[in-house]
Amino acid sequence: MKKTIHKADTRGYANHGWLKSHHTFSFASYQNQERMNFGMLRVLNDDVVQPKMGFGTHPHRNMEIISIPISGVLSHKDSMDNKRAIEVGEVQVMSAGTGLTHSEFNDSKTDEVNFLQLWIIPEQQEVEPYYNQKFFEEEGRKNRFQTLVSPKTNQVEGSLPIHQQGYISMIDLEEKKEVVYHLKNGAYFFLIDGKVEVADETLQKRDAVGISETKSVTVKAKSKSKLLVIDVPFD
Repeated sequence: MKKTIHKADTRGYANHGWLKSHHTFSFASYQNQERMNFGMLRVLNDDVVQPKMGFGTHPHRNMEIISIPISGVLSHKDSMDNKRAIEVGEVQVMSAGTGLTHSEFNDSKTDEVNFLQLWIIPEQQEVEPYYNQKFFEEEGRKNRFQTLVSPKTNQVEGSLPIHQQGYISMIDLEEKKEVVYHLKNGAYFFLIDGKVEVADETLQKRDAVGISETKSVTVKAKSKSKLLVIDVPFD
């Protein structure tokens, strides 16, 4: 088993006033040659957007982009004529493919928006751009792994498709619960909240561990916890 530990306080950080962003991997002004990616997972940003602020229209190409709200509501608009609000419990997927533009905004006058944005390198280039979002019932991840995202070529029923052999799952664990995760590729365990032990490594809120070269991993909840698992190929 191979492990890569990323503690929350080792992440890159940028404070733009309207945006506070923690970067797990090199991004924008945060450049760290030892933190470029985990397999095909290229970006994992933990963003907090202030009320009535947001990202203006900007382009993407040949990237699978997944957004997961943690708190608040994020408004989205893109060049595919999608104009939607993304709420807690929902997941948004965009396959940028041949190219698209979009904007993200916090329309609230009072509340911050906190969301995770992941970029996964696709296995196919220049695909037709694609957008979708879905609400996932909380009951479906209570002490079990709920698949949010899976490969378009091997899609798990009820999940959102991407152009990569990657799987994103979430689990809400009760204290003292123990579960086993079966790896498909290498798996990056990112703790959204709580305290867990993954493969004998203790994770606190926003800590992470990347694991490869093993078939399964035991997860033990030390307190009530929410855990995200990003399972991606390395080549």
